[in-house]
Amino acid sequence: MKTKETAIEIYKPEGELPAVEVHIEEETVWLTQIQMAELFQRTKQNISLHINNIYREGELDQESTVKEYLTVQKEGRRKVTRTIDYYNLDVIISVGYRIKSKVGTHFRIWATNVLREYTVKGYALNEKRLKERERGLEELTRSIQLIQSVAETRQLSQDETRGLLEVISDYAYGLKTLDDFDRQSLTIQETHDETKFILNYETARKSIDGMATQLKKTGEEMGLFGAEKDDSLKGSLKSIYQTVGGKDAYPSVEEKAAHLLYFVIKNHPFVDGNKRIGASLFLWFLDRNGCLYRDDGNKRIADNALVALTLMVAESNPDEKEMMVKVIVNLINREN
Repeated sequence: MKTKETAIEIYKPEGELPAVEVHIEEETVWLTQIQMAELFQRTKQNISLHINNIYREGELDQESTVKEYLTVQKEGRRKVTRTIDYYNLDVIISVGYRIKSKVGTHFRIWATNVLREYTVKGYALNEKRLKERERGLEELTRSIQLIQSVAETRQLSQDETRGLLEVISDYAYGLKTLDDFDRQSLTIQETHDETKFILNYETARKSIDGMATQLKKTGEEMGLFGAEKDDSLKGSLKSIYQTVGGKDAYPSVEEKAAHLLYFVIKNHPFVDGNKRIGASLFLWFLDRNGCLYRDDGNKRIADNALVALTLMVAESNPDEKEMMVKVIVNLINREN
């Protein structure tokens, strides 16, 4: 599905041919069959025939060269959600060769130059971020050295000492968590083993429908919130209770909750509201299992921490799943 990393460029062919809106994502360009028909001045049926032959003859792998993009279109007074297939540059070039179109050659040259620019810009941006991080670390090091120098050259007052120790004590767990994250040594500990509340599909669906109803009352919902695209919500809920060798794969409440948040957000089961629904089910699951609030009645996870966690999961690389789950567990376990 279309992601935040998608960029849009306009390709203007030579002569009087119409401009084409080109999607750029995953270091390649993407066009629909209709856009290719406009580009090569052929019918959609003709483009479809060439694409089918390309895949049938094994010239290209279909799974790696086609992507579904979610679009919301207005048809009269209704908003209709549809998925449209986009094809990458390899397919576009192959179609151009089969049609023997000069436009295909011009488009390939244009696309290659555009992608090169994006690659250079991306490299420059990463270099900038790396240098900013290095500068930040240098400034932090200098600050620590300054504090150490002050401590060595003069006696801290009792109030200053108490204040410094209180700050370090209050944030000691958070600082240790950051250190463990950097060292890739985060572990799951201090969790609740007994799962009292089982979240099944029917219960989750009622909760989501209730959220949608409430949003409609406030005018914040236009009909797409909580609408399921496929069966991945059912799969996500079943996944948190999966077993390995007769034992729970995720034995603690916190591990189940963390995977629930991760699966709902990353699987995108809904047309709209994936992050809000994922966060809400995550909180509700913790609450029903008696783990959302501390013994003193305070929240175990603050509002801004919930937002940060949700966005962190949404933007994370799938390869980082295990580490993301461990971070979430360490922020909602008994230590908090």
